[in-house]
Parts: sequence; structure tokens; C-alpha cells
Amino acid sequence: MAKWGEGDPRWIVEERPDATNVNNWHWTEKNATNWSKERLTQLLSGIKIKKDQFECDIYKVDECFGEATVNNRKGKLIVFYEWRLVLIWTGIILDSDSELDHKGKITIPNLSEENDIDEIEITISIDESNDESETLKEFMYNVGRDVVRKKLALYIKELKEEYSKNLILPLKGEVNADGSPKVKQPASSAATETNLLNSINAVKVSDSPKSDVGCKLDVKSLTMTVEFNCTANDLYNTLTRDNMIALFSGAPAKVDATRGGAFWIYGGNIYGQFEELIPEKRIKQTWRLKNWPSGYFSEVTMDLEQNRCSTQLKLTQTGIPASEFDGMHANWHRYYWQSIIRKFGFGSTLADIL
Repeated sequence: MAKWGEGDPRWIVEERPDATNVNNWHWTEKNATNWSKERLTQLLSGIKIKKDQFECDIYKVDECFGEATVNNRKGKLIVFYEWRLVLIWTGIILDSDSELDHKGKITIPNLSEENDIDEIEITISIDESNDESETLKEFMYNVGRDVVRKKLALYIKELKEEYSKNLILPLKGEVNADGSPKVKQPASSAATETNLLNSINAVKVSDSPKSDVGCKLDVKSLTMTVEFNCTANDLYNTLTRDNMIALFSGAPAKVDATRGGAFWIYGGNIYGQFEELIPEKRIKQTWRLKNWPSGYFSEVTMDLEQNRCSTQLKLTQTGIPASEFDGMHANWHRYYWQSIIRKFGFGSTLADIL
């Protein structure tokens, strides 16, 4: 952990050619959502696919919902993107007597870094089914999907190249021949996409908060007890599985629920690592908000106790910066407990707050 007032070398700006983000220690982020929407629309519109007697045209992006960000943490590039896309296509069979123009959709329900490009689900549908349209649908399935995959691969490549520029900055001495700083390039596509959690695991905590190093930080502790109408197993899974956290938070989440494993939730606004995990009993974490002083973590312990018809959760958080205490108190309710209730219908009763 960075030591307060002791001249931690990560904070010595003179060691950097540009005197910013020392040793790439701070979490930096670029929002690529708007650029992505424009680029995906450009790449996936006006595509002509012709082979033998078949001629198809992907002429419109009908739906484009999602987000994309590129993050740097400790010199590690973390690329996140998640999109749902619906494309409109038309096609004809050139030697057909009818020369009908058939219309259908291409649906990509989950374009994300979780899947390799050849694993991304792409479905083909046709508006009106007949012999000709089904033949065209088969052509688009066998040929058209490969064309779409190449366009998606180009988007991913450009996203990483465009938004990694100046995000991971050079260390001292890493300069080009002309004196300008060298900029690290992102890892290969496969490595970046398949090892995202490994990158997040680089966010390690070497020490719990201490009051005897450097300048003293005024901290407070928070305790609250909440009762949920569910089993301890359901509540434990809700708090340790990334897909369930993403559901109740409405934001990207990456979670390695093992001792020493990292978690990265609410799109990176909260992150840390697991110190202790006892299924249905206890979750202990080093935990921080993105905007806290660099390297500073609090400790969060959630103890679960299942009763006859409900599960009681006791939260204890120590080492909260005093200036953040009131907001922390409110945000546990708003962004955790109330969100869980709304999404999963567990219901709750606030038993005690200290």
C-alpha cells in the first residue's frame, strides 16, 4: 500500500518524462462508447456479400446498445466492451424467376471481451419464410456470418489501438530516438480478451489500512445489519458471482471469487480483492472506491447467518476515510441492498446501524 507522507516512489513525478501518472500506478480510463457506436455503424452498414447466384446486402444497423471503456491500472491495459447489435439485411437469388428481394435480421446478442471472435453468437433470421428465403438464410449463415465476424474483429482491433494511445505511459528512460516518449501498445487480442481477470488480479493490496505510517488519516468504521428474504446460499452467490453482481448493479463486473482473487465492479468504480471466503458464512475483502487516495483500501467483512425464513447479513467496514463516511453509509443501501431487492426480490428489513 502507498505510505502516506513517506515519499513513496510511485508519487515522484520527476521520475516520469511527462510528470503524470507515476509509473502508471493510478487507474486511468477512457470512455469509448460514443466512438464505438459510430464505428460499429460504419463497419456494419453497406456490406455487400456476393457469391455465385446469391447477392446480399447488410444495409443498416437497427440496434446498437452497450458500452466500451479502456482502462490502465498499474501498467496493465484492461479493455471492456459489451454490445447488443441487430443488423438488417436483404438478398436476392440472381437466376431466380421471381427475383424477389428477401429481408431479414442478423442478431449479435453479446459482443464482449468474454468471448473470442469466433465464439461470438451470431443468429440469422428471415422475415418471411419460403424456399428462396430459407436458401438465402442458409447462405448468410455460412458466408455472411464470417464477413460480419471480420468486421467485428476490426472494431476490436481499432478500439484497443485507438484508446490505448497515451493511456499506458512510458517509464523514465523509455523514449524514442526523437526524444518523444514511447507508448506501450496493448497485448495481443487473444491475451487481452482471455486474461482480463489476470489483469485485474494485478490490483493487489499489500497491507490493510494502518494509522502508524506517514501522516495519520482520519478514518471511521461502519456496521449495519440487514435481513434478506432468501437463503444464505442465494445471498452469498449474489455477492460473489460477476453475472449476478452485474445484474443488480447494472454495470460491468469481473469477479474472481477465490482467496486472493480480485473483484472489479460498477465498471471499475469499486475494486479490491478477497481475503477470506466461507460459502454461506463470510465474505472478507480489501475494498476501495476508485476516487480514494491511490493505494488506500478499507476492509469489508460480510457475515451471513441463515434463519428459518431469512438470512441476516452483518456488514462491518473499517478504515473509511472520514470525509467519505456519510456517502458510504447511504451508498451501501442504495447501490447494494436496495439494488439487490429490486433485481432479485429478496426483500429486506434494516435491523441495526451503528
